[in-house]
Amino acid sequence: MTVIVRDLRPDATPEIEGFIRVRHAALPYIFFSPESVRHALSLPHLRDHLRMLVAEEDGEIIGTAQVSLAQDSPEPGQGHLNVYVHPTRTGRGAGALLVRAAEEHLAAHGATHLYAWVPDEPGNRAFAERHGYRPSRSAHFLVLDLARAELPPLQAPPPGVELRTAADFADDPRPLFALDAEAGSDEPSDIETEFTDYDAWVAEYWTHPHLDLELTSVAVADGRPVAFSVAHTNGAGRYGTGMTGTARAYRGRGLAKLVKNDSLHRAHAAGYTEAYTGNDSDNGPMLAINKWFGYEIRATEVRHVRVLG
Repeated sequence: MTVIVRDLRPDATPEIEGFIRVRHAALPYIFFSPESVRHALSLPHLRDHLRMLVAEEDGEIIGTAQVSLAQDSPEPGQGHLNVYVHPTRTGRGAGALLVRAAEEHLAAHGATHLYAWVPDEPGNRAFAERHGYRPSRSAHFLVLDLARAELPPLQAPPPGVELRTAADFADDPRPLFALDAEAGSDEPSDIETEFTDYDAWVAEYWTHPHLDLELTSVAVADGRPVAFSVAHTNGAGRYGTGMTGTARAYRGRGLAKLVKNDSLHRAHAAGYTEAYTGNDSDNGPMLAINKWFGYEIRATEVRHVRVLG
């Protein structure tokens, strides 16, 4: 049987479901939906270079790749390709074909550094290294059994701090954009992040179909948001933390714990049973907070990089 690689067709629901099935089988800690896939493909600021590829064998989708240029980095030429093959369909050449197609696309768009997240397993790491990628940093996927977890008791905010939700900023999310830009730029990463385009942020993050405004907790002080814990939900029991961050001037006061605990308690009350998050291995403070809540590391990915030319 011959494996072919082509673009995902966003108007073909069974095809999108096949894409999602492969991703969830290979990496069950990040949830996708037809709505979230179509959302990514519809973003105007990504349209020129974002590609979602599928590897197909005898009419069955057995591999996927998400390919794009880094839009939030001040450094040009930073490309992403994340390739996943269904665990029961490896060894058929799908991964190599996806990597080749992704690299050709990124090189044509001026990419000089290619970054790929690779499951921390011997076979996957060996595959990446055979294709010229070298390991860089790692990140963990963490899971909390929210149905049975004994969450820390809720605590009152410290004086001068008020707990609110992202829904309170529905008419004007710009203050949350400013907080996200500041907190996100300090996260450990191979690529410097810098949010400067408010409209692109609204399109990509604020209107994301999994963003749950009611369960996203925000700490407000001195008239502005100073900490938040961003909640993504799938409406079927799964709750994920997209980002927990604190403005620099307000760190060291326990606000990250405060907002995340508030969000987790409300997610539990709303019937969510599984909580997911991810942390860079060098993000010691957030790993410690998640351990305090009872999260357990379930898997690790290692970021690999290939320099072109």
